Amino acid sequence: MNVERDRMKLSSKKLLKYAGAAALLSVAAPFGGIAFAQAKPRMADDVFKNIQVLKGLTVDEFMETMGLFSAALNVCCGDCHVGAGGSNPQWDKDIPRKLVARQMIRVMNNVNKSNFGGAQMVTCWTCHRGGTPPATTPSIDAIYSDPVPMYPDVLPQASAGAVVPSADVIFEKYIQALGGADALSKLTSYSGKGTSTTFGADQLNPAEIFAKGPDKYVTFVHQREGDMIRTYDGHNAWVVLPLTVTGEYELTASAAEGGKLDGELAFPGNIKSFFKTWRVSYPANVDGHEVNVVQGSGPLGFIATFYFDKQSGLLLRMVRYASSAVGRVPTQIDFADYRPVAGVMMPFKRTYGWVSGREEYTLTEIKPNVPVDDAKFANPPTPPASPK
Repeated sequence: MNVERDRMKLSSKKLLKYAGAAALLSVAAPFGGIAFAQAKPRMADDVFKNIQVLKGLTVDEFMETMGLFSAALNVCCGDCHVGAGGSNPQWDKDIPRKLVARQMIRVMNNVNKSNFGGAQMVTCWTCHRGGTPPATTPSIDAIYSDPVPMYPDVLPQASAGAVVPSADVIFEKYIQALGGADALSKLTSYSGKGTSTTFGADQLNPAEIFAKGPDKYVTFVHQREGDMIRTYDGHNAWVVLPLTVTGEYELTASAAEGGKLDGELAFPGNIKSFFKTWRVSYPANVDGHEVNVVQGSGPLGFIATFYFDKQSGLLLRMVRYASSAVGRVPTQIDFADYRPVAGVMMPFKRTYGWVSGREEYTLTEIKPNVPVDDAKFANPPTPPASPK
């Protein structure tokens, strides 16, 4: 079993090689660059070739759907696409595995439509759980070893008899732990420098962050292949992934809400007002820390779960979910190494995990209340084209 776990870990590393383009079913290289700030979002049908099942998706939802395939089956681009990762990928070429995948999407949709009124109760992950052939029989080791918890996306509300603080109490303790409302109100901008590394990689890349109140936020990772960028300008969010099949795209719908939430967390004094509906769930444990768990629900089916350290009151983890054609898409951000900056406790370490990779950011400095040009948060520059 240890050999099998090691194999799974090594396979998972492949996700990072082609982040954002993993297991791209029915897709070819883009016809052209992605345009930004359009009234109507760019559709995957207009950007990629040979889409036969996943029609009517925006580019960002299409890419996140590909990431879910990759995570559920533990595969990467090259497992489903001829030449992926090389100089001459043939994204639109049909191979047997791609044909099977299309049929499985139809089966999944039919099961949900016939049995659950179209709700996404059955997804790729339901059966595969990180393996290409679904397991049909439990192993003896799995039966008699400690279970790996698989929490539901929508957490249950703590019962009336549970000893848990209210959401108001948890957020008030969080604000005080950060330094208090007055100190937070005086932080209007900041910039930071450090390094970033991706899961399974040894190379450290220079990284920068910039933030401007109330909610503008951008991260830059200066990679050899080009900058990796995630940005929210107060209205719109974009992602740039160098040398992937689509390179850059704007976030829409619930994914855009995720970008907005990331911007809000850059100045978290008003985080409680981000969601209108909050529920306190049962306490949990994050990396050995007992935590209070609060989940917020918003429009477009957008939900996010926050894990606050019971002792310090600081936020240790946030998991947000975007919608896709094959289920919710999780993004997890872990916060650590809090230090005071202009009277505000700020995390100098963040771990950004998503379905196509995990990045660790370690900052060496954060400069508070510095001039930050709005251009930092605007439409990202066009990255290098992926190999055709």
